[in-house]
Amino acid sequence: MLRQYRDYISIVILALGFAFLFQATAFATFFIPSESMLPTLQVGDRLTVSKYAYGWSRYSLPYNLELPVSLNGRILGREPRRGDIVVFMHPQSGERMIKRLIGLPGDTIAFRRGELILNGNALPRRYVRTYRYREYLGRIVEVDEFEETVSPGQTYKVLLRSRPVPGRNMAETKVPPGHYFMVGDNRDNSADSRFAGMGMVPAENLIGRAEVILYSFYSCTEEQGVTCAGRRFGTLLE
Repeated sequence: MLRQYRDYISIVILALGFAFLFQATAFATFFIPSESMLPTLQVGDRLTVSKYAYGWSRYSLPYNLELPVSLNGRILGREPRRGDIVVFMHPQSGERMIKRLIGLPGDTIAFRRGELILNGNALPRRYVRTYRYREYLGRIVEVDEFEETVSPGQTYKVLLRSRPVPGRNMAETKVPPGHYFMVGDNRDNSADSRFAGMGMVPAENLIGRAEVILYSFYSCTEEQGVTCAGRRFGTLLE
């Protein structure tokens, strides 16, 4: 009986160890807590995040665990692409964040009346529609939706409100070596690299690339004149 008990405990420990190793090195999940990545991601979406996409750093461990020894930089680090949706550790608050990477080391970034200027050129964008949606906390907001192209074949949707808000204009700044510039797709409702509260994100803070919406707890009530996005399951992210 005692041997069977030990065998059972060993199996449980091995299973937990494998799950921990899998989340630390291969894939993890991430829950969307805010509206900064609308319309691509909704509050309540659960994503898979590829840990090996950019290599590993001291922030790769799950459950906010820290390595017992200091590890600077990345192991088998690989360069992300402009336009990737990236999960990373906030360089100041230590929170896990998710934004779109639009600036690589050496790039110059500016914003003029909401238009993103990359290396001196405005990114191509196409107006899609104007619509109203109800925010997670209840307020109805009207936005303009655009398709923005950051590189050939890399197009995504961004939102801008009709009235001016902070962050619409930003003087040109250069992304330093070993850092990245992150912004939310919901441009007027995102605390990101445009603001001093976050700034540029060091390479070692990258956790992984968002790949798929596994499932979603997002829900909304149909209302006259208000857009209600549907649920997404198994949706590949762009």
